[in-house]
Order: sequence, then structure tokens, then C-alpha cells
Amino acid sequence: MASQPGLSDQPIDLEAHPPERGVFANRTLNLRSVKAIGYDMDYTLIHYRVNEWEGHAFEQAREILGRRGLPVDDLAFDVDAFTIGLTFDLQLGNVIKATRFGYVVRAQHGNRQLPFGEVRDAYTETVIDLAEPRFEFMNTMFELSRASLWTQLVELHDDKPLPGVTGYDDLYRVVDEALTETHLTSSLKADIVADPDRFVEPDPDLVPALLDQRLAGKQLLLITNSDWAYTKTMMAYTVDPYCPNGTSWRDLFDIVIVSANKPQFFSRTNPIYRVVDEERSMLQPHYGLLESGAVYFGGNARLVEQSLLGAGQSGSAGQPLYVGDHLFGDVLVTKDILRWRTALVVRELESEITDAMKFESEQRQLEQLMARKVELDRQQARLRLAVSRPGADRSTSSELHRVSSAAMKLDEQIAPLAAQASNLGNQRWGALMRSGRDKSLFARQVERYADVYMSRVSNLRYQTPFAYIRASPGSLPHDSAIDG
Repeated sequence: MASQPGLSDQPIDLEAHPPERGVFANRTLNLRSVKAIGYDMDYTLIHYRVNEWEGHAFEQAREILGRRGLPVDDLAFDVDAFTIGLTFDLQLGNVIKATRFGYVVRAQHGNRQLPFGEVRDAYTETVIDLAEPRFEFMNTMFELSRASLWTQLVELHDDKPLPGVTGYDDLYRVVDEALTETHLTSSLKADIVADPDRFVEPDPDLVPALLDQRLAGKQLLLITNSDWAYTKTMMAYTVDPYCPNGTSWRDLFDIVIVSANKPQFFSRTNPIYRVVDEERSMLQPHYGLLESGAVYFGGNARLVEQSLLGAGQSGSAGQPLYVGDHLFGDVLVTKDILRWRTALVVRELESEITDAMKFESEQRQLEQLMARKVELDRQQARLRLAVSRPGADRSTSSELHRVSSAAMKLDEQIAPLAAQASNLGNQRWGALMRSGRDKSLFARQVERYADVYMSRVSNLRYQTPFAYIRASPGSLPHDSAIDG
């Protein structure tokens, strides 16, 4: 095991954390039984300023597209135009938001938000199935620049077909190629390394959280798709200033794996190489178990399991916990194939919870009005039935008219509050985890694949490495009948 740094001497009130810094459980997680914790790096251990990172990626991809002959000079990035958890419809050229059941509630074509009637006509008989090639899900912050580029190009393509583009799905492929080139071969990461202050938002609570986990005997791993040169520079910038004297980020992690090629890292048995010259990133093939304190290139999760937990271990005590921001590449595959425990970092959660807390009094008022509306709806239903029966008197009709008028006035009170509630979070798309009064498709994915979720890794500091994080009891529609 790598040398263990001492605990931070900064005391913390474990009960005083703000609500948005909580750790929320879909399935109960006993951290005492977790022996190893793996972390992704980008947007997990390191949080980037989204406007700067995605805006810079947008500009570089736009330049690539321009060199390929597309008319992109007037395209501009708007960080608030989209949120994660949306879906690209490659057939109709729309960005859509769906409920947990896959029913579309909001849609945008090009730069235009579609009215309810158009959404209904386009998707009445469509249930969003993310397994279909027609749909691409927006898993991470990296999708914001993609959505901004694609929708603006859809607008241009509708006005005048773009050269060499055969349809919306082909346009998505063109944008994907440009962004892939941006992330892998352009100067994007070189620009970030040259000016990290511009792109990185430091978190002083991160190192104390990791130190606590080390003190509790956890083995920590860094598993990232970024290359070694970028990883060592950015981790040193982000983590080292908060480490105890004489230590660095390398002392926090037992094993570092770069260029991991997730999600294949979790699903295949790719070969692994050891970084033998860390200054020049020289590699040599590695055979056998992983060695503590070393840096590796590629590899696979099965080798990690064997190296950390030993052969023959099973059960929840033998399952590592993996923490990442990518719903598919970090969480879904890890849970689906390996049955590891999983934690998802959803940074937007902080603003979502804060907005909901600010709206708390209006929400209570809305719920009271909705309860009254339910009662009036019941009265109307009974009175309509009574009026339709033979021999109904005029007083029944008068009562129906009175109740209906009261319901209409109540709707006038509900409408503005309901509109405010639906626009909490992103002004165009609403709350990340909700679609109207239902859970969003994103929330359903989180619920299914992430054992726990949080806004940042450092939220684990408030739980401590010995916490028993319990899931709330699930609710069912008929619970209201039992509760009276």
C-alpha cells in the first residue's frame, strides 16, 4: 500500500452540511463493508467550470467543422440552453425530455422549442427506448457542447441542406467526429493545462474526504480515460495544494489507471501496460497482479478485482465502489456487468435542491390547492352522474354549476404556481430529475443503476467512511389509501 498521509487537522461538523451536499441512496450502502473505492477524474474528482470547458470544446469543434466546409461562423455556445438527461432524436432532429416511462413532455427542433400540440403530434405513439439507435442519451456535461452544435446545425440544414450531410443522424455523426477530434487530438487539453485557473473549480473538501477514507483502511483507485500526461498535471494542480505537507495526490491512491477506455474497461479483458517512465509516458506490457503505487495504462476491471480483493471473494463485502459522472460509462456498465456498488456524481443536483428549497412555501400552497382540486373533481364526477339519472332535479344541476365554477377559479390559482414548479432548474427544460409531476427518464436511469448519488465526491466526507447510508422506503400509489 502507498504511504498513508495524515488526517487533515481541519475539524468538520458532520451534522452541519447543507441539504444539497447530501448523499442520496437508491439502495442501502454500507460503507464499512466497502474495501476499495475507484474514482473517475474528469467532472468527478476534478470539477470543471462548465461554461469554460464546454465553451472551449464547442469553439474548437466549430473550427474543425468550418474546415470541412460547414457554415458555422455564426454558431455560439449557450451553457444554459441544455442540461444533461435529455435525448437526441436522430430521426426527427429533435432534442427531447421524457418521463421515466419514456413519454416525451418537451421537445426542441433546431433553436425552436416545440409547443405542446406539436410534441403531442410527433410523439403520441412513441415511447423512448434508449436501446434503439434512433436515440442518443445525454449522459454527462460533455454533451452540452454537442447539443449546442447539433441543434444549430439542424436549423441551418432545414434552411438549406448542408454539404455532404444526408440527414439528422448523419449530422449527429459529423458533430461527434469533430468533438472526438477536439478531445483526443486538438489543443483543448493543452489549453486547459496551460491555464487551469480558467477551467477548474477547486474543492477544498475533496482531499479531507479522501484522507478519511484512507485512514479507515479503504484502498483508493483512480481510473480515468484521460492520458497520463494530462492526468498527472491536472491532479497535481487540483489536489496537491490541499494535501498534508510532504505528500501529494499520488499518496492518496494505491493504483492509478489512465487511458482506461471505459466502458470497455468494465466489460472486456483488455491488456494492461505499466507506465515505467512517468516523465516520458513510456510503457511496457504488464503481467500478473497490479502493484500498489504504480501507474498503469489500459487494462480491465477483472484484474483490478483480483489484485485488490483476491481470488474467490464474493458478496457485497467483496464488491468495490466506483464513483463517476458518466451514467453509462461509469455506472450502468459497472453495475450491469460487474455488480460493483456504484455512485453517480450529479453536480446540477446542488442548484436543483437549492431551487426547490426556495420554492418550498409555494410548493406547499400548490399541494394544498391540488388537494382541493382533487376533491372538487370528485364532486363534479358524482354530480355529473346524478344529473344524467332520470328524475334529477334542478338543484343538482345548480350544484354542478357551482362546483364547476369553483374548479375553474381554482385552476386559475394553480396554473401560475404549476408553471413555476415546472420551470425549476433549467428555464427551458425544467428540473433534471423530474418531468412535470413524474420522474424524468434521467432519474429512472439513476434510480436503476446508481446505488447512491451526490453532487460531488467531497459530500462523502459528511457521511464518513463508516456510514450506513440507508435508502428511503419506496412509495406506491396505493400508499395514500393506507395513510388515509
